[in-house]
Amino acid sequence: MAIAPSVRRWLLTGADPSVVYRVRRELLGQRDSDPKVRAARRKIGRSGWAASILAQQMPGGGWATRGTSGRELYWPKYFATNWQLIVLAELGMPGADPRVRRALDLVRKRWGGRGNAFGGSGSETCITGNWVRYMVRFGRADDPYVASAIDWLVDQQKDDGGWHCFPSRTGTLDAWEAMNAFAALPPERRTARVRAAIGRGAEFFLDRGLLREGPGAYPPWARLHFPAYYYYDLLVGLDFLTALGYGDDRRLRAPLDRLEAMRRPDGRWNLDAHHPDVDGVGYQPRAPFYPAVLELAGRPSRWITTSALVVLRRAGRL
Repeated sequence: MAIAPSVRRWLLTGADPSVVYRVRRELLGQRDSDPKVRAARRKIGRSGWAASILAQQMPGGGWATRGTSGRELYWPKYFATNWQLIVLAELGMPGADPRVRRALDLVRKRWGGRGNAFGGSGSETCITGNWVRYMVRFGRADDPYVASAIDWLVDQQKDDGGWHCFPSRTGTLDAWEAMNAFAALPPERRTARVRAAIGRGAEFFLDRGLLREGPGAYPPWARLHFPAYYYYDLLVGLDFLTALGYGDDRRLRAPLDRLEAMRRPDGRWNLDAHHPDVDGVGYQPRAPFYPAVLELAGRPSRWITTSALVVLRRAGRL
């Protein structure tokens, strides 16, 4: 499968600079030194989605609420500081930007020593995995708390190779954040323990075909979303597994076929829903939340289309 010229134009013309940056680097294989790549990156945070998020940042570095307990970094969902940093990292926002630095310093100050995101007694896989990923993406892999948090993620792996964000003896596909964090680490930074955890984790997801868990199908996992935050779906699993080098595993053939079948006749993919996606699930969130809407659900999505094409490229299907 090749990228249709019309899709390529759509992804590069009138698109958010974060999309253009990804397309040029991850689909077209252009180097960071390429003038067009550099031009796209310079625009991230100056216009488009990242700029809109940063425009809501408060002088102290955070979003949404003021406080000193650390809870204000997490609540309300999905507008508080933690969630905004997850999205900004995915959008390719440079970690050297002073606005990002202020936010990261705030998180470290509020959560440092409490274990909320650093692998302590108050931590959980989803928070720790997301924190490690955005710290690495923002260029802070050398922070000593990152190394300890990575070790903690390895220690939390279950006997079956998976993880869980709540007390459990077994893993669940929903707890994917550790694998996503490991995928962000450059290969040379992956210790022997991390490599072993990646191998066991990959087996956990691959043996379940990325979607098989429980007595029946779970509808949200078969829909495509952005931002994902801590929610799992088919594209989330394909993204981190192909990034970790499992694109040629035979057990990914069916999930990859399913992703290709979701492509529209015009060569694009839809954003199916925003999180929290509760349609057909039978529950409602208990706390207030504010979904991040960067693109319209049910419509062709430049971000989802780029992500799907990147996955297919890594798997040798593009």
